[in-house]
Amino acid sequence: MISRSILLALLGGTTALVAAHAIGRFAYTPLLPYFLADGLFDLQQGARLATWNYIGYLLGALAAVALYTPARLRLAVPLSLLANTLVTIAQGFANDYDFLLLLRLLNGISNGLVFVLAPALVLEWLAQRKQAHLSGLVYLGFAAGLLLTGWLADAPAQRLHGAQRWWPMALVALPLSVLSVLLLRRLHLREAEAAPPQAAHGRLFDATSSRLFLAYAGAGLGYILPMTFLPTLAQQQLPAGHRLITGAWQWAALACLFSIPLWNALGARYGDRRALVASYILQAVGSAAPLLWPGTVGITLCAVLVGGTFIGSVLLTQRLGRTLQPHQGARLSAALIALYGGTQLAGPWLAGLWIAHGGSLTQSFTLGVAALLWAWFWTWSIPRHLPTGAQL
Repeated sequence: MISRSILLALLGGTTALVAAHAIGRFAYTPLLPYFLADGLFDLQQGARLATWNYIGYLLGALAAVALYTPARLRLAVPLSLLANTLVTIAQGFANDYDFLLLLRLLNGISNGLVFVLAPALVLEWLAQRKQAHLSGLVYLGFAAGLLLTGWLADAPAQRLHGAQRWWPMALVALPLSVLSVLLLRRLHLREAEAAPPQAAHGRLFDATSSRLFLAYAGAGLGYILPMTFLPTLAQQQLPAGHRLITGAWQWAALACLFSIPLWNALGARYGDRRALVASYILQAVGSAAPLLWPGTVGITLCAVLVGGTFIGSVLLTQRLGRTLQPHQGARLSAALIALYGGTQLAGPWLAGLWIAHGGSLTQSFTLGVAALLWAWFWTWSIPRHLPTGAQL
């Protein structure tokens, strides 16, 4: 039985991820086809907006590396979360493309901070209570948020136009952010446990953890194309009015929602390394599906397999990293996600370059498949047992 205090801690983390990551960042994906149809910008400009958002995400994640101490965590998380929500509100009035570029950059910075620090705060708090195995459940909020953003994009689609399409997102993000701030402010970390003086500032890279970093670099580039362009790809590959044009994002969100407790349990039962290897294989198949089976089959497989694995790979990597270096805590989490953010920003940029030179969006997914196979190889190469005997 999970105690009330743990449930409230998980709720604080999940609502933060709904507001900042699902709404603040990934709502752009189901909204993108509508923005293109409204003439707010074209596909190449849309890819550039995504790139600037990911640049901001990288900057935010890098900043989070310096904010891993308990005192800084409790201050940085609420400030970043509220800033992210204010940017979401401002996007509802951004009809100028250059202004929107700035807002997507600011959104990325605040989102990078929240996505690193909020789960790290909850993970450290749970670890100090010997409940770290529950930490993956904090990502349920993000998965539910993906489903919510699809509905918030589609349901009022006929009544809104252009930048107004952000209004429903902002109306939901604001109360969720306030609730999250109130709940996360209740979490107190014991400084001595969170950062032992001799270990907390040690090397992040060694023979084993370097392989995890290399794998995570591939994961960031591998997942981002489907999770940025899936509805747009469905619009290109399927006939007008096909249910998957709007339904692909819902399938991805549902797969993500139901897969998180599954990956959390598989990692706890069989080892995070083994579960992570399996997740990358499935994710690579999902990314390749629109190339191998264009149309209904490929879009459906891409939605289900990528949606059902990419957050699993995040939570498994975070836990595996903490197993490899148990005293690094939030610092290790921040470094991993900074790398993840750095490689994923290359995805939309490369897709935009490919499209500008006459290539298709579908063809650009080849890069993601190769990156996920890279991630699989380096994860597979991590030793199954640490010298201390811990099983991965």
